[in-house]
Amino acid sequence: MKQDLVHGGAIDVMRMDYPDAPKPWIDLSTGINPWPYPNIKLSRKALTHLPTSADYQACQQAMATAIDAPPQTLILAPGSELLIRLLPDMLSAERVAILSPTYGDHSEAWRRAGVEIMHSENPLGLASMADIVVVTQPNNPNGRVFTLQALESARQELARRGGWLIIDEAYVDLRPEQSLARHEAGADGLILLRSFGKFFGLAGLRLGAMLAPESLADAMAKRLGVWPISGAALEIGTRAYSDVDWQIQTRTLLANAAARLDALLSEANIRVIGGTELFRFIEHPNANDVFEHLARQGIYVRRFAWSKQHLRIGLPANSEAEWRLRAALSLLD
Repeated sequence: MKQDLVHGGAIDVMRMDYPDAPKPWIDLSTGINPWPYPNIKLSRKALTHLPTSADYQACQQAMATAIDAPPQTLILAPGSELLIRLLPDMLSAERVAILSPTYGDHSEAWRRAGVEIMHSENPLGLASMADIVVVTQPNNPNGRVFTLQALESARQELARRGGWLIIDEAYVDLRPEQSLARHEAGADGLILLRSFGKFFGLAGLRLGAMLAPESLADAMAKRLGVWPISGAALEIGTRAYSDVDWQIQTRTLLANAAARLDALLSEANIRVIGGTELFRFIEHPNANDVFEHLARQGIYVRRFAWSKQHLRIGLPANSEAEWRLRAALSLLD
């Protein structure tokens, strides 16, 4: 399978596949904030010394405060992707219900564990049958959101039988009210996965977290080892999670940018059917042709192996990128 069908961000592959495309490339294939957290100056100590427990606890507390969750339920990790890969080795399950469509690595991780996977548009409705239910809130790529009541009801049903509700909250920093962290972090049967890189725009820093009952949180901490997070990630993460003003301003900035992108797509008669403030999910009868056309114009958007009618388009970072996208779309047949 072509790499761009598995994940976004394969800009090196696109450069090789479309060598004659105009440069510089505009990468709209990821759901990463194009206006990253700016205060990233590092102390010398962050790069020259091993991270201390105090460094870890400072970042842990800053994140817990930012998302209004008990710090003892929160374990930091070098990105949520690693947690997705580790959980199948730590949880006992025979049947796992996974939201479809959603971030593909959830299915891949559980497939490797050899369990029966039930893909469903409504996996919460399978809570009485499955040992584990996996959803993404808000969903990637279509932005679908479950009510907190529906999530809590599924958690209770699963916990009653010793099961788990895993909620990938990679994009919930955009709308914190959609998270169960404030109300249920640490509750029986609930695992929340958080990502730093998407909302804060620093994906290369590799920082994420798991919120879970203390017994599972402790087990994950042991699995991750003594220095799971770099000093750089801890220092910048602590600073960014403590910067409430930047977070508030950024939510407004992203909402306005998403509205501009919607208007731009509407001009080209492209239908937006979902998404979040970091990406838009579009439907087009010839989506693969749109992908190819944009790629030949040096614009990289996200396509999917499971659909020939849908694309995900991230936010242009500046007026030049918006202009090139508008110009390219105007040339569509």
